[in-house]
Amino acid sequence: MGIRITTLSENTATMNRCLAEWGLSFFVETDEARILFDTGMSVSASHNADILGIDLKEVDKIILSHGHFDHTGGLRGVLSRIKRRGVEIIAHPDIWQAKYHHRENTENIEDRYIGIPFAREELESLGGVFNLGTEAEKITGDMVTTGEIPMITAYEHIDSDMYLKVSGEWQPDALRDDKAIIINTEMGLVVILGCAHRGIINTLYYARQLTGVNRIHMVIGGAHLISASEEQLWLTIAALKELDVERLGLCHCTGLAATSILAQEFGDRFFFNNTGTRISVP
Repeated sequence: MGIRITTLSENTATMNRCLAEWGLSFFVETDEARILFDTGMSVSASHNADILGIDLKEVDKIILSHGHFDHTGGLRGVLSRIKRRGVEIIAHPDIWQAKYHHRENTENIEDRYIGIPFAREELESLGGVFNLGTEAEKITGDMVTTGEIPMITAYEHIDSDMYLKVSGEWQPDALRDDKAIIINTEMGLVVILGCAHRGIINTLYYARQLTGVNRIHMVIGGAHLISASEEQLWLTIAALKELDVERLGLCHCTGLAATSILAQEFGDRFFFNNTGTRISVP
């Protein structure tokens, strides 16, 4: 089975005329389907698709990793490009919760809305059909979403400033909507992350559990190590080595400091996955 993954949107861009913005979007092509995983923060995914020669009308399904604006803000533009009724959007029900950056017991830091910047009705009027569920979902014979990811490790946790506003009250956001894509290939698992808010290692452990496949060929996407402690970073590196991940293409919320250390630790196995990166497996 041939797979090609194109990074349509990421924080950085090295290709001429491609746009960079804080966010993430992947176009995933297999023999069976063409999947858009996340849509970036605003116009970058649609713009870069044109530059990279990708026709968004070919998208069969959209999968959302979670309900933050930097992964969903391109939805309006993408659906306007697809121009088709009944475009399935696979996600967790919690994507529609009111998500905020909020810090308890502070007076000078303003609360900031970080959820989906559109009303559901508007996106449905543009052709989107939301398929919301909490369980792993089979996309093709070899591709599955994780559904809710169990929190197993002692060192991975949800950021303390992630909150929901429910009936006017603040509640910590467990980010149960955080999910990844797993593709089972002849070379091992390919795991595509959105932000890995529930932990990159938790995600990889669960990917192996769901598929029964232990070999992990490649992990790409955001690993949310941007605010990780030094202890968490080194425990994560140790776990990645124990899992014997063959290729790492981390970016976005991984953070530049953590990315630099990962590049040094993994050498040729590591690549920085910026806008315009194209990967083929095998």
